[in-house]
Amino acid sequence: MIKYFRESMRRKIARHFTREYDLTIRKLMMEKDGSIEFAEWNNPLAPEVDIRQETVDFFRKFIKEGDLVIDIGTNIGDTTVPMGIAAGAAGMTLGFDPNPVVFKIVVKNSSLNKDKTNIVPYRYAVTAEEEEFYFVSSEASFANGGISKTRKSRHGRFIYPEKVKGVNLMDFLIDKYDSWLSKLSFIKIDTEGYDKEIIKSISKLVDKYKPVLVAESFGKSSNEEKLELYDLIKEHGYKIYYFSDFDSNAEIFELKEREDIIKWEKTINIYSIPE
Repeated sequence: MIKYFRESMRRKIARHFTREYDLTIRKLMMEKDGSIEFAEWNNPLAPEVDIRQETVDFFRKFIKEGDLVIDIGTNIGDTTVPMGIAAGAAGMTLGFDPNPVVFKIVVKNSSLNKDKTNIVPYRYAVTAEEEEFYFVSSEASFANGGISKTRKSRHGRFIYPEKVKGVNLMDFLIDKYDSWLSKLSFIKIDTEGYDKEIIKSISKLVDKYKPVLVAESFGKSSNEEKLELYDLIKEHGYKIYYFSDFDSNAEIFELKEREDIIKWEKTINIYSIPE
């Protein structure tokens, strides 16, 4: 009971007061890939991450060693690291996240497991044009959040004091990773309801290289926004699937009709494969 109240108070403080939280490096043993290290963020609002073999195996369904893969919305790196293991040290895993507070954690995770991964993090949002945004969160500790052109945002009332930069992904990749683009196989997007706008901004990239796309149908989005997300992906010539988790044993089924995407009020994961 004392532990419960202590943890409850820590979460309350994290929601209402901005402060620094350090990290803890955990060692995890995987059945196929052996020992890996992962930096956990000691923010009481951040869930404990369990990097499992089944998570890496899920990504290996779509990613082969040596590929270029992109994680848009890395947070601390809980999907970036298993994506990086799937692509291997011979591949290239790029991680983008504009959250200035959690970025130090994904930077640390990018520095670990160098024998198994090649992860390069960038503290940028992915946007249609290169411009600056406010970073806004519902929590004072900025455990999550999103970008906004104005200080008023559905993401919350806590505003990071410095603006964050948005970059056009196609322009960025041509400038810095042009020789890798032919190996682009996979893009994961998790941006608190901004996924549809991300896909719009990378339309040329999607049409040219046809990577597998993973995105969220955000629970707080309207049905119209969810249907627009479905239609947008379909327009690029993709089949869309629901999956229950980043797990090789996850429940998976195709969303054959556009109305299938509005069956859930909660946030769901979808992946899309070129037809």
